Amino acid sequence: MKKIRVMLVDDHALFREGLAVIIGSQPDMEVVGNANDGLEAVIKSQELKPDLILMDVQMSTMDGLEATRQIKQLLPDTTIVVLTVRDDDEKLFEALKSGAQGYLLKDIRSHKMVEMLHSAINGEAAITPSLAGRVLAEFRRMSLNQKSNTDLPNEDNSLTDRELEVLSLVAKGASDRDVAEKLTVSLNTVKTHIRNILSKLRVNSRREAAKLAQSKGLL
Repeated sequence: MKKIRVMLVDDHALFREGLAVIIGSQPDMEVVGNANDGLEAVIKSQELKPDLILMDVQMSTMDGLEATRQIKQLLPDTTIVVLTVRDDDEKLFEALKSGAQGYLLKDIRSHKMVEMLHSAINGEAAITPSLAGRVLAEFRRMSLNQKSNTDLPNEDNSLTDRELEVLSLVAKGASDRDVAEKLTVSLNTVKTHIRNILSKLRVNSRREAAKLAQSKGLL
């Protein structure tokens, strides 16, 4: 069985050691490295190419949010989950915009954290219910703000029926793998559809695409 290769990024050695014990006890996971700050994380991630990075926010030299942005640019297939003490809406939204697949608080129970990490690896959002509620509320607010000033692309850039199907599933929270299974197509086909959708709607993320489509009644 191929194990999920995990890198731990936190400026507290004792916390990293505790995480390493939890991760190491999972039959399908292994810790392949750790970093003491964001800059070290950027450097080591290029060497180790981990499948999953657990990233703290507040660290010296470079914080976790900037490290997340840089690592996602260099290694777009690496999944990053922020694990922090900061119950802060601004940091939550910034982490997601930076490319993090999840945002977990350090008071989470170990078994729940492991469950969320598996979800993140499978393309799902790793966010606890209370934080997820805030994210949805923010998206709704942004959607309402855009209704009056966001125009749809020209007709020749309209979405195909298949692209609308894909977008509808994405808007409901489906991962690329979920969409592929539902529509009985390959994962690469789904990724191609999503790239086309983002290009046609002139947005930068799946979330923005779903939000725009819902605000204009396409879904």
